[in-house]
Amino acid sequence: MTTSLKRLAIVAVAVGSLAGYSCKKEVDPDNNKPITGESVWKSDQEAIATANAAFPPWQRLSSSFSFLLESASEHTISFEGADDADGPLVSQFKTDVNNWYPTKIFNYLYVSIGEANRTIEKADSSRAGGNLSQASIDLAKARAKFIRAHAYAYLVNLWGEVPLILKTKPSAADQTSRKSIDEVYTQIVKDFIEAEAVLPSFEATRSNPSKGAANALLARAFLQWASKPLSQTEVAGIAGGKADPGAATWDAAKLQKAVEYADKVIKSTNYKLENDFEANFGVAAENKASEHIFTIHHDGDGLGDAQGNHQTHCPFTFRFDLYQDNHIGPADVTLLERFSDNDKRKHYSLFTKLYNEDEPVASPATKASDYKEYDYVFPATSPRIGKFVHRNAKYRDVAPGSEAGQPNNMNRIEIRYAEVLLTKAEALLRLGKATEAAQVVNELRKRAGVEEYATLTQEQLEQEWYLELFFEQRHWSNLVRWRKLVGTILTDVPKFEYYKSDYSSVASQIAKFGAESDGTGGKVKTNYPFFAKIYKHLHSKTDNVSGKFYRFPIPKGLSGNDLGIAQNPGY
Repeated sequence: MTTSLKRLAIVAVAVGSLAGYSCKKEVDPDNNKPITGESVWKSDQEAIATANAAFPPWQRLSSSFSFLLESASEHTISFEGADDADGPLVSQFKTDVNNWYPTKIFNYLYVSIGEANRTIEKADSSRAGGNLSQASIDLAKARAKFIRAHAYAYLVNLWGEVPLILKTKPSAADQTSRKSIDEVYTQIVKDFIEAEAVLPSFEATRSNPSKGAANALLARAFLQWASKPLSQTEVAGIAGGKADPGAATWDAAKLQKAVEYADKVIKSTNYKLENDFEANFGVAAENKASEHIFTIHHDGDGLGDAQGNHQTHCPFTFRFDLYQDNHIGPADVTLLERFSDNDKRKHYSLFTKLYNEDEPVASPATKASDYKEYDYVFPATSPRIGKFVHRNAKYRDVAPGSEAGQPNNMNRIEIRYAEVLLTKAEALLRLGKATEAAQVVNELRKRAGVEEYATLTQEQLEQEWYLELFFEQRHWSNLVRWRKLVGTILTDVPKFEYYKSDYSSVASQIAKFGAESDGTGGKVKTNYPFFAKIYKHLHSKTDNVSGKFYRFPIPKGLSGNDLGIAQNPGY
């Protein structure tokens, strides 16, 4: 993510005129260029290169998932530009068909699908011989089916019924006809299962698909599918209202499948919880953390990568400048209260204090406090999201002060072992096995250092999803699956500190707190305009949220063409 938000190159897509654009300059290094022409593969290298062409589109989406899926919930706000910019519009529930984030994600997922389809067709027409082995043909096809299934899993989750395009030259009807949710999930499961049969059991390089990754994502898909996602007609029934739909009637057979595939991951023994929760995060964890199952690879901008992972930049945009607005951040200080003080996950999920590595106050530094301390608290600023902040290798409360010290070459964690445990626990709970579900969740709670459960309630399960995977882009999908999206906004947001009228303007804050007061009699620099902006966004969330936000709008292609795909209700 950049502050300029400059829209760039149009990318042709396998779906008619669909296209996408990046927030940084487009980079297409030779080793990621797709093989052109209609000829069959001649070597193993060509086969794998063709398959790998389906993966770079995902590198452009890591921070975009943050902005779309986190900001469209109660707990995150975006100040990525003026309030009429794309990120802030999502934050205020003003997302429309022209918004950058749904446009970019929708289009690039279909870019990936187009490359996957081309790989599958070439695999079916290529024959082993010479420098081309059957093993490479099979692996290329398996990787393509894996990433195609993964793309459709996001598409059906975010947009509902979508075109199901399974070949490089689809008919006009295939490009615009929205298939039922069951049809899309049936194809997702088919692709993942066929990929799993060929993929290696484990990949040390976690950005390469493996059996473990396919099984983990199958468990996720079956849990989503088991909730009987809302159809177009059902969304239309709630689109203009301020109420959630009725509770889901869960599909027991699909819940059992979610348990089955979660158990395949668990019983493989290839993955386990890190003893230290914080060891999951940072460049040092890449391809080393025992919990990572599948990641999106990033080398950083201009370093042979389609795009750097700007999740590392956006939650900590101005680093130790407390008086500027981050691109994305927590919606309220009371989010800290969702974590108990003894929950070890709190330290890296949200922080209120950090030391600047570039400002030592003692020489040599022998502890974190030997660096200058910055406090992310009212009335200067608000807490920060901590999982993507690069830390000092020795002192985890110390971070580099310069932008260069926050590189965007951190891989995005798509799924880790903790989510597999939560998926299994939720499926077991829905199957009436609350005691078994508690035993699974207790693995996470034991590591977090908090009280374990004898049995499990829905409220406890929801809390555990939130605490464990805070700002890992699962919260919106969870609220949709639980059919609590609108209710959560309307119930939780009015309880936030910064929703109060005290924060409605600079004048109201000065009247309440004083022009230069820290609330305890001390004098500090204030940033009251920042809190007035938070107030505006929080009230916009409650004013604008409605049932239509159970889906995102079907975007136009970047070229402005109307693709003819029926729009989601309310947009």
